[in-house]
Order: sequence, then structure tokens, then C-alpha cells
Amino acid sequence: MDDAEFREFVEARYAELLRTAYLLTGSRDAAQDLVHDALLKVMRHWRRVDEPIAYVRRAMVNERTSRWRRIGLRELLTSAVPDRAGPDSADAVVARDELLAALDRLPARMRTVLVLRYWEDLPEAEVAQAMGCSVGTVKSQAARGLARLRDVLGSGVAGRPELTGRLMGERA
Repeated sequence: MDDAEFREFVEARYAELLRTAYLLTGSRDAAQDLVHDALLKVMRHWRRVDEPIAYVRRAMVNERTSRWRRIGLRELLTSAVPDRAGPDSADAVVARDELLAALDRLPARMRTVLVLRYWEDLPEAEVAQAMGCSVGTVKSQAARGLARLRDVLGSGVAGRPELTGRLMGERA
């Protein structure tokens, strides 16, 4: 793959990568930094990359883990949601904020599993590969993470479909 292909890849996948990074970090600014840092690292090895999106996701997960270890819990996250194209109802914004706040209360590894598995809709094997762990770890972290989200969001979650989409484990 050459430089033009890398540029095309970034143009085509940047928004998708930014959404994933936002869910991994909980902050728009941190998400932008994460995507940029991961793309810079990937760019050096671009000619040898067979599966670009998987490679970039793995770079983002690794970079997020490294940052989390460096700064730990000193990072302050914002509840502001990134701008989205088109109209957004107030209920959807509130529901998304509640879900993001609940995600923010999870440990980074558990949040990463939930984001990659349910938001990105990756198979367990790909999540395990991206995180450098076993499929069993992905399964257990996903189960525990979904249970924690349900606890954090409370019993009202069953009657609120806007909170129970892909990230709560439901499949379309």
C-alpha cells in the first residue's frame, strides 16, 4: 500500500475511528489525540499492513492502554458529546449522555471490550486479537461489563430502548 492509499483510508475511515476513540476515552479531545497518534504509528508501517482497520484499532487500543497506565485516574473526562450531523432529539442526547457516563465508570479494559464488541460489532476473536488477550477474557469482560452497565443505569433501562441498543448487547 502506498501513501495515496493511506490518505484514502484516513479520509474514508476517520469519522468511524473517531467515534470508536471517543467511546474508548470519553473525551472528544482525547479521542482526536488517540486517533492521530495511532495513525502516525500506523503510517510508519503502512506498506506492510494487510488489514488496515484491524491494525489501526489495535494501535488505538494499545495507545489508550498506555495512556491509561501513565496517567491513571488523574484524567478528567467531560460529559460533552461530540457534534453529530443532523437533528438530534433531546431524549436521545440525554440517553447517550447517561450511557457514556455509565461507560466512563467502567475500568478501561472492560470499556474497551464493550466498545469493540458491541459498538464496533467485532467478533470476540477480533476483539481478543486487538486487545492481545484470550477470547475467554473478552467473553467474561463483556458479561461483567454489561451487568455493570445495567446496574449503573438502573432498573429503568428495560423500558428505555434508547439505552438498550448495540452497546447493551442487543443485536439487530
